[in-house]
Amino acid sequence: MGDRTIFVGGGGEGYAAPQSLLLKYGNRHGLIAGATGTGKTVTLQILAEGFSAAGVPVFLSDIKGDLSGIGAAGQAGGPLHDAFLERAGTIGLSLDYAAFPVTYWDLHGEQGHPIRATVSEMGPLLLARLLELTEPQEGVLNVAFRLADEEGLALLDLKDLQAMLAFIAENAQAISARYGLVSTTSVGAIQRRLLVLETQGAARLFGEPALMLSDLMLCDGDGRGRVNILAADRLMNAPRLYATFLLWLLSELFEELPEVGDPEKPRLVFFFDEAHLLFNDAPKALVEKVEQVARLIRSKGVGVYFITQNPADVPDTILGQLGNRVQHALRAFTARDQRDLARAAETYRPNPRFRTEDAIRDVGTGEAVTSFLEAKGVPGIVERTLIRPPSSQLGPISTEARRALIAASPLRGKYDTVIDRESAYEKLHARAEAAARNAAEDPAEGSGFHRARRYDGVRPDPDPARETRSGSAPKPAARRSDSVTEAFAKSFARQLGTRSGQAIVRGVLGTLFGRR
Repeated sequence: MGDRTIFVGGGGEGYAAPQSLLLKYGNRHGLIAGATGTGKTVTLQILAEGFSAAGVPVFLSDIKGDLSGIGAAGQAGGPLHDAFLERAGTIGLSLDYAAFPVTYWDLHGEQGHPIRATVSEMGPLLLARLLELTEPQEGVLNVAFRLADEEGLALLDLKDLQAMLAFIAENAQAISARYGLVSTTSVGAIQRRLLVLETQGAARLFGEPALMLSDLMLCDGDGRGRVNILAADRLMNAPRLYATFLLWLLSELFEELPEVGDPEKPRLVFFFDEAHLLFNDAPKALVEKVEQVARLIRSKGVGVYFITQNPADVPDTILGQLGNRVQHALRAFTARDQRDLARAAETYRPNPRFRTEDAIRDVGTGEAVTSFLEAKGVPGIVERTLIRPPSSQLGPISTEARRALIAASPLRGKYDTVIDRESAYEKLHARAEAAARNAAEDPAEGSGFHRARRYDGVRPDPDPARETRSGSAPKPAARRSDSVTEAFAKSFARQLGTRSGQAIVRGVLGTLFGRR
């Protein structure tokens, strides 16, 4: 491994000369593909080690728990030591075992530091995707975010959003007059889907303290980039939540990081494992925005590497932007498999020494067909490569060792305690309590939460026949203190004449959704 390269592998007779990834092109993105059991996880591990050793922080998902071993050194007496030594000798590698600085994360807060985002940061577009909402339901969700912004009601956790939706349902008629039809049926559908999300454990994702992106970009005292490992074994039980969270994180990086052009090495490398989950049933508009971010985020110094079983899982428009590729074996048992194999082979620069299609089919476990960007960003000729063994432990780390590393983390205690500051739920609850007290003081008003929903704040006359008897319109009755709906309505009415009504666009690829 050189100062400006990451050594990936090589080989003896019939295999490639040493194959390395140039750090200056590490932000040109990449692909690790191959059938189950062909060695994708080991390839991900050695790339993470290489970037870390070069001072580049890494973020990756640990789907099966195997990658947690990056935090421990490999063992000379381990069961694979002899095989590793043999492979190292074949490819000309001096094998030195070493541990790497790691930061463990876990949405559930059990196998690492809790990791959270606020509902506002996630935004209506990504939440709609997460909840699988229809277009009318997504419209209602956008209204909820818009009203929350105009009323200064912070949406931090799920109970804030649920309170906001309940308020909209109570005032659907008045709100519809401003924003178009807001159906209580749609509100109910969103509320039910939020309950499902809670059942899947998503409530832990939303809240404060929210993740600071700078905490993903730390180095240790020796200048090595920290490897951020997200425990995703339980998270994979909710695959849409997993994909949405990683897409949110990618979009936040895009929005917040400044332009750096083409640095000598990436500022951060982001590995997106099980990448097909991002694109399954994704609307065309979402795929287009992912493509746009993949194209533009490299100028922020971020490299994105997709890991999936089949390159066909990644749309062509995105696949064409992945310059560094490690293709493990693809099996061709069916006609569809054969077509996918041929398609994968077509995306590589051919090597006159062998047919790429045959090589992809025939490489064994721990071998791959590789192509890395060369000088001036030109794709390298495809080569058969023996992948180098990792320096860190292959397989999961022990529970005790994980706990010790979490306790020694520079982020210890920063995210452990949930902060529940005043936000939409508390403010709406306080208004409702005030309305109840006012109603108790003035029984003629009835329940302030269900009555007096007029935007003009005038009490409805309890005796409509009075005008007929007196022959003139009645004077407005004396106003009482505002109910929750009146307070909101009057504030909202005042703002109709002063606010331009700019669209709220957040979440997935944030500002990009505001561009045309």
